[in-house]
Amino acid sequence: MNPAQRLDTASATELERTARRRAGAKMGWYIHAFVYVLVNLGLVGLSASRGHNWAVYPLMGWGLGLLIHGAVVWSVATGGGLYDRLVARERRALQKEKA
Repeated sequence: MNPAQRLDTASATELERTARRRAGAKMGWYIHAFVYVLVNLGLVGLSASRGHNWAVYPLMGWGLGLLIHGAVVWSVATGGGLYDRLVARERRALQKEKA
């Protein structure tokens, strides 16, 4: 295997690893959102059956966590986002150190 083929294989492996990591992060958010909806539907039902309106507090608190999780998954960790720029900058710095 010549060096160019090795580089292509390494590049494809890194691409696959990045794609799997991003897909895993997005799947994690979908699971988080699904559990959020199910649990909070139950809490709203329980709250309404007791004649109180306390379920709004877990809805807001957990909703904020879900919103932050989504912001990280779709804006910070996606392609061209802050995370990828930071990784590219660190990669360049490490390559300069080795040269």
